[in-house]
Amino acid sequence: MWPANPSLDLMIAQMVMVGFRGLTLTADNPIVQDIRERQIGGVFLFDYDVPTSSFGRNIQSPSQVRALTTEIQNLASLPMLIGIDQEGGRVARLKESAGFPATVSAQYLGAANDLNLTRQYAEQTAALLADLGLNLNLAPVVDLNRNPQNPVIGKLERSFSADPVIVTRHALEVLDALHRRGVLGTLKHFPGHGSSTDDSHLGNTDVTGTWSPEELEPYRKIIAAGQADVVMTAHIFNANLDSVYPATLSRPIVTGLLREELGYDGVVMSDDLQMGAIRRYYGLETAIRLALEAGVDILALANNLEFAPDLAARAIAVVRQLMQDGAVTETRIHQSYARIQQLKNRLRIAF
Repeated sequence: MWPANPSLDLMIAQMVMVGFRGLTLTADNPIVQDIRERQIGGVFLFDYDVPTSSFGRNIQSPSQVRALTTEIQNLASLPMLIGIDQEGGRVARLKESAGFPATVSAQYLGAANDLNLTRQYAEQTAALLADLGLNLNLAPVVDLNRNPQNPVIGKLERSFSADPVIVTRHALEVLDALHRRGVLGTLKHFPGHGSSTDDSHLGNTDVTGTWSPEELEPYRKIIAAGQADVVMTAHIFNANLDSVYPATLSRPIVTGLLREELGYDGVVMSDDLQMGAIRRYYGLETAIRLALEAGVDILALANNLEFAPDLAARAIAVVRQLMQDGAVTETRIHQSYARIQQLKNRLRIAF
């Protein structure tokens, strides 16, 4: 399945996940070339297209999503990660209005603090994703609900609890349910977004005065339990951890804290590099360079805050240029490719 001597272009492309438009894959859709020829590593599905303020971007009905994911895998010569935000509650791309099962929020489950109830909902979600061909859930959120007025975590009921013990227990139930169905999970947002007062989708989000080391505990426990598939970074800035860069672009945070201190050697995915906290201050080229230097393996480009049909091609070209300039080494690319390969080898896809 995996080529014995992969080209650098292939290894770089496997590090790119991108969003696209389309309920089906017509021949003229740029994502077709991205998958078939460039061999990107994965795609993200969304129900809502932000630039056009309209629903129906990739999701219309269960049968349509199942057909779309089948098309995606059939185009690919290597297993594709097909990611979706199906946290439950207000952050659920598969909505009841489109024929999918009703969900509840992490906060609802954490407040009930009944692991059987969490298991029930987690199993429902895992079975749905597996049936639809969606193999990467961008969940569970393991942020601690330290600021209930947090516009992007607390107010959206995305956190199980302010208590790291409750967060860890319920997150492990979610991961167990996903794994039993052959679906991967994503811990987010490292090193903790729950105490923020701002939304990193919009701009700079500084948690220097509010973040606590206790926010690392769910990561520490889940990594130690061997249940962490993917860890997604946050675009939050914390001067106590890195006085220059936000977490996604920070080597002290991604390599120093996550990999060396917490002992995590799995796949690290950036949060969407088009979000305001990154785009407004760094731009695509600089953000990619810093993310790779930090230790990020998968460059997430949701392509949904602004849309560019050639975004995957541009990202691959940026990495290629960075290598030619000596800013990124071939060894660094090999490291990420090996982690991605190991992750994908756990997927139940017949190739």
